[in-house]
Amino acid sequence: MLQAISDSPMLMILVIFVINIIYVTFLTMRTIMTLKGYRFVAAAFSILETFVYVIGLGLVLDNLDKPLNIVAYALGFGVGILVGTKIEEKLALGYTVVNVTTAKKDIDLPNDLRNLGYGVTHGHQYGRDGQRTVMQILTPRKYERKLIETIKELDDRAFIISHEPKNIHGGFWTKGLSRRKMSNYEPENVEEVLEEVYEAQEQGDVDGRAQKTEKKEI
Repeated sequence: MLQAISDSPMLMILVIFVINIIYVTFLTMRTIMTLKGYRFVAAAFSILETFVYVIGLGLVLDNLDKPLNIVAYALGFGVGILVGTKIEEKLALGYTVVNVTTAKKDIDLPNDLRNLGYGVTHGHQYGRDGQRTVMQILTPRKYERKLIETIKELDDRAFIISHEPKNIHGGFWTKGLSRRKMSNYEPENVEEVLEEVYEAQEQGDVDGRAQKTEKKEI
């Protein structure tokens, strides 16, 4: 098989391209997982990376004597990085913290976001133009973009900054998140969803008061 690959220039270019994509994908994933603190996952990717290196990359490096092979190697390297980062984005491991500052006083943005399943800590601070509501919101990375679009729908002038924490300790955030609620709405329909949530809560309060009244009368 190796002889057949060596005898065919086009097949050699394809093999160099594909093997380098696989190798660099594993290398990229290992680097990302190491930086995120997933040590055992990074170790698993390092095993796969070494396996590809020993089995396939030796063949590649021994045949970089032609310009097209070098081009295939370079393209494979670039595509491998793109593939590795894309896979990591799809996995969306970990959480993201989104910091939001809003000047709107006619909306209860913190409770709106809590009712959509996000973990929110909020308070009031003062900026150049007066009092602002400041929120620190925790969300799984999978829903980061959805959260930002939701905030823009509710307040298109909100100031938003997001970052990925390396360690999380204490608090109720991760336990208080509701992935089901996050996945069950679309940002463009968020106002209708919130109306239904608040109507259901109000109905629940009415039913609860009615039950208490019935117990007292009994």
